[in-house]
Amino acid sequence: MADNATKSMDDIMALCKRRGFIFQASEIYGGINGFWDYGPLGAQLKKNLRDAWWTDVVMLGAGGQMGPDGKPVEIVPLDSCIIQNPKVWEASGHVGGFNDPMVTDKSTPDGRRFRADHLQGIYRYSDPLKRTTDTIDTAGGEPTLKMHSEVAIPNATVIASGPDEAVSLLESDKSLQKIVGIKSIGKTGYSEGYQFGVLVMADFGKGPEKALITTTNLALRFYPDLVPSPFTGKIGGLSEPRAFNLMNHTFTGAVFNEDNKVYLRPETAQGIFINFKNVVDSTRVALPFGIAQTGKAFRNEVTPRNFTFRSREFEQMEIEFFCHPDDSKAWYVFWRDWRMAWWQGIGLEGENLILREHDEGELAHYAKEGAGTSDIEYKFPFTAPGYGELEGIADRTDFDLKQHQEHSKKKMEYHDKTRGELAKNGQPKGEWYLPHVIEPSAGLDRGVLAILCEAYTPDPDRASGVYMKFHPRISPIKAAVFPLVKKDGMPEIAEPLFAELRKRFGHLGTIEYDEKQSIGKRYARMDEAGCPFCFTIDSETLTDQTVTVRDRDTLEQSRLAIDQVGDFLAGKLGV
Repeated sequence: MADNATKSMDDIMALCKRRGFIFQASEIYGGINGFWDYGPLGAQLKKNLRDAWWTDVVMLGAGGQMGPDGKPVEIVPLDSCIIQNPKVWEASGHVGGFNDPMVTDKSTPDGRRFRADHLQGIYRYSDPLKRTTDTIDTAGGEPTLKMHSEVAIPNATVIASGPDEAVSLLESDKSLQKIVGIKSIGKTGYSEGYQFGVLVMADFGKGPEKALITTTNLALRFYPDLVPSPFTGKIGGLSEPRAFNLMNHTFTGAVFNEDNKVYLRPETAQGIFINFKNVVDSTRVALPFGIAQTGKAFRNEVTPRNFTFRSREFEQMEIEFFCHPDDSKAWYVFWRDWRMAWWQGIGLEGENLILREHDEGELAHYAKEGAGTSDIEYKFPFTAPGYGELEGIADRTDFDLKQHQEHSKKKMEYHDKTRGELAKNGQPKGEWYLPHVIEPSAGLDRGVLAILCEAYTPDPDRASGVYMKFHPRISPIKAAVFPLVKKDGMPEIAEPLFAELRKRFGHLGTIEYDEKQSIGKRYARMDEAGCPFCFTIDSETLTDQTVTVRDRDTLEQSRLAIDQVGDFLAGKLGV
């Protein structure tokens, strides 16, 4: 497995364009920022990933695993609308609180905008500052916070864009007597808006003492008069940050006014929550169970970037798993571990994939203290040596159902006939409660991007210079059939084999047939497309009815009876 830190994102993007994985949307008109189209190979790759998720999550119920209750996991599907009643988004908090801090560059003719928390500029902590203190161990060389408490810092001012700049600035701050060391916190660093920490020796009115100062427990303020524009490099042209709602809106009906204003959904989850009672009332499902769906979502990102990683139109794969509040912790652990294993099982493994638990400073608005939240993160070339979120697993508690119950005035409680006090006949009387929800929410487009980055394998010894090492289950092209030359009866043997494989495996992906150019160039094309196996009809086939099998990863070539090709491929594809 190649280290993603050494891979060139420009090279990966170039291959995606050249081989038809991903194109810029509306490219012939100059494109449109934050939108991408999937070409023939990319569309099939995306479908294969979506199908793998759907099969394993919905059809097999978490891959056929037994849940923590010792029973099969039950998941039912849903397909909800992109546009819902606007009250859905008021209840969920998206209308009032789904915002990013936006800064405008007033010195540019078109007033360019970007997210303040993505700027590698200068920030100052606002008063009153707080510090974490008590026990900090530096005996091992690296500072370690052993106990946590917070108190106000009356005599400290910190201006920094990150750990390195914090060092020089803290050295000149008279209220901070000595810098002990730096301890980084979070994911990929301050340029992504994540936390960093500075361990300092500070005078807080009682003499010098150690403190770990972090953005986790400090109010962070943006100072536009100290920050150069990322477009012009000049200071003084940036506006103060203002809240920018990420939802895209449109209008329904004949009149375009506020009464007919609706939103394109920013997530698929709310469609599941508002249909919870419909699913319970129309099926025989009983808690614990999950509802799953895939679909488009839209966010009006201030600064879409990093290829398809942060787009304005994207697709999600989400599960909302409903359970009794007492069982939520066990189900959270179950889904967290299984989802990590699932990504590993389709080719994302090794040090490029990590599972990171959130600390309390990162908890979302719907998560109560002590509720589990974690991210499955992947080391993309543009985040290396750090990581970017691929999937989040969160205990959403009963937040969403409670919000929709309060706003809609519709009862969302579940009647559990297996719980409650026992009646005289020894059977439970039943219990009414709002279920807790465990949400594994994955980005389909980010998953495709991670698979592309993982598969991209430079190899200077190959004619193509690179090959795409897709897991056979995900590979858009499952196999290729080649007659060595377009004569001597070889096409007459290759074409029936191609037809047989296409009929048997065409629902899983493309079966390629190519008789043009040299066999070496055809192999090179398949390497760039990620085709795992090529079957070549050659002169030996004419005499012994065997074909040459070429393995993409090892480059080994072996002979196989032509009537065994189908079973051989079925075994490799796991079908």
